[in-house]
Amino acid sequence: MTIRLYDLAGAEEDRRFSPFCWRIKMALAHKGLAVDEVPWRFTQKDAIGFTEQPRVPVIIDTANGDKTVWDSWNIALYLDQAYPQNPLFTENSGQAATYFFKAWAERTLHPGVAKQVLLDVYNHLHDMDRDYFRTTREKVFGMSLEEVVATADETLPAFQASLAPMRATLEQYAFLGGDTPSFADHVAFGPFAWARAVSEKTLLSGDDAVHAWRERMLDQYDGFARRAPGYAV
Repeated sequence: MTIRLYDLAGAEEDRRFSPFCWRIKMALAHKGLAVDEVPWRFTQKDAIGFTEQPRVPVIIDTANGDKTVWDSWNIALYLDQAYPQNPLFTENSGQAATYFFKAWAERTLHPGVAKQVLLDVYNHLHDMDRDYFRTTREKVFGMSLEEVVATADETLPAFQASLAPMRATLEQYAFLGGDTPSFADHVAFGPFAWARAVSEKTLLSGDDAVHAWRERMLDQYDGFARRAPGYAV
């Protein structure tokens, strides 16, 4: 029983940094499912053309008639339906709360990390992806990649302050899921795995509850995430 996962890679095939893919990699590890990871680059859209959409993660479940699912949220829902062991969601209300957190993370956590490490991402990309990445991201930010990160040191305190809701939870619980990780933890961990894969930038102070949580996440599943290529920050 193997699930094939199309996973965004940099110039080095084993350097994986997509926060959306990391959500699913952690979810698959959470469920103890065997995975065949397929490295994919931004400009290799033909490789996932069968999905009629241009983004990873994409999974193909070879144990269930080559069932194909894309979008990290849809994949998480599918995994709990097809493989109920070690559930990612415990009940419908848990799904709703996690979806709320997902929306916050994508509007606050992702942009905050991006403003710190966007140029580092570019510097780790395969040559075939660099023009695409620069063009599309500079269109989003309305300025060059260099300009985006030029004020990183000045904007870092605001980013750290934006983590207050997450920090408050982690001051009370070991994980966003309580005593053990849930899919909310995988959603939140994605941007930090992204940053660790490509940047030496220190995003969190050592006494931050979010930092302690990130360390616990790196050690989950026998240190699965900590073994991935990255920087010791």
